[in-house]
Order: sequence, then C-alpha cells, then structure tokens
Amino acid sequence: MICPVCGGKATGKVGMDQYYCWDCCVEYRLGKEGVQIYEVAEDGSLTAFDPHNEQLF
Repeated sequence: MICPVCGGKATGKVGMDQYYCWDCCVEYRLGKEGVQIYEVAEDGSLTAFDPHNEQLF
C-alpha cells in the first residue's frame, strides 16, 4: 500500500479499510467515496487532513 499523501511505502493496516503511514504520520481510509485522510492528534483523536498545514512534514 502506498501513502496517498507522501507516496511512502511504510504503511500498515490499523483497522478495516484503515491504514497508517509511518513516513508522514497520517491515517487514511479507503471507501466507496474515495480516500479520506486524517491527521492523528497527540491524544490519538483524528482530525481532517489539512494539506496546507506545514507542521506535518
């Protein structure tokens, strides 16, 4: 599985149709409506991915 954000291959499955990228630290979900990308907060909660957030990389 290749990360849709950074193109990295260091990904792993964390749930049903949910994956985590160790390179850019995002979680993403594959669904019928496409790919949904989330940032993982310090407390473990998920927030919608903001591609303009430069703190991610």
